Amino acid sequence: MAVLDLAKQLIAAKSVTPAHGDVFTAMEAMLTPLGFAVTRFVAGEDDDNPDNGGPVENLFAIRTTDNAQSAKHFAFAGHLDVVPEGKGWQSNAYAPEIRGDLLYGRGAVDMKGSIAAFVAALADIPKDAGTISMIITGDEEGPAVHGTRALIDYMQAHDAIPDLCLVGEPTSVNRLGDMVKIGRRGSVNMWISTHGTQGHVAYPHLADNPLPRMVKALTAIEDITLDEGSDWFQASNIEITDLHVGNPAHNVIPARAEARISCRFNDLHKGDDIIACVRQAVEPHGAQVKAIISGESFLTPPGDFSAMIAEAIKAETGVETELSTTGGTSDARFLSKICPVIEFGLCNATMHKVDEAVAIADLDMLTKIYRRIIISALS
Repeated sequence: MAVLDLAKQLIAAKSVTPAHGDVFTAMEAMLTPLGFAVTRFVAGEDDDNPDNGGPVENLFAIRTTDNAQSAKHFAFAGHLDVVPEGKGWQSNAYAPEIRGDLLYGRGAVDMKGSIAAFVAALADIPKDAGTISMIITGDEEGPAVHGTRALIDYMQAHDAIPDLCLVGEPTSVNRLGDMVKIGRRGSVNMWISTHGTQGHVAYPHLADNPLPRMVKALTAIEDITLDEGSDWFQASNIEITDLHVGNPAHNVIPARAEARISCRFNDLHKGDDIIACVRQAVEPHGAQVKAIISGESFLTPPGDFSAMIAEAIKAETGVETELSTTGGTSDARFLSKICPVIEFGLCNATMHKVDEAVAIADLDMLTKIYRRIIISALS
């Protein structure tokens, strides 16, 4: 199975988050001839709530073995959904095109290319090597409510929890294999609001301006220092990402002010601790807080699993990989609750950008590295 052809097929199936339909049909058609039992299901309802993100299609594929000596279960996790293409592409974002040494198309890097590489690597893995599964969602780029979490529920219900899981996110920076992720910071989003009474600016005694309270609340948030970092993580940070009043008139005192903050936190904290810290800072100023924990931090400590991946990378590329916990969140935050998980994939320079592209040579090389990892994980 040629990895380039597989990548083209997946890119050509438009799958802006939440993904459904054709792209999963393409995925199923790739896996069935390799002996995988493929289950597709939809989770979540279409309730017009952007934070809910339903409905979402998911796919779980597994190939088991009758060889009692090969009892290990190795999983690959990824997502077929992509972010919107944006404007300014030199070609159709969903018509994969080769220009020079690169394959262009939305999802080429994040992360249809790495999914194609893993499928291509499977073609040379005999069935009696061990159990292999693929955990594929259509909702990683969105709210991630009905994607990998629903897949984990399915796996637990069907006694299909893997021993190890590799997530194919684009972790490489300057060249393929120079970085893998052994952990990620947690994420909390919060909405801060202050309330008052609308009125005329010439009669302030008849109104109650919520903006001074909001300014004090945001200043208190800015003064928070959560930590200085930990052994494997950078310092936690809280960022103010939006401030909104929605007052079109210059002579009206508004009735409400709203702000949004986002926090990325390391393994020294839990999401609830961050929320409590912010509430303690802003409530004395009359502010209210609503919060959603997108995920807790996780760490797969360096050991046999990370060494296995590093050895496979070095054997094929000569690159000494760096173990890292930098960057945003991924679905590994959910999978880390059921088994050790590490992320490794293509170079991330063009992910989410216009003219997203992957080096064709990297697709071939990643296939070879994944093949080594699969063999090592099952041996």
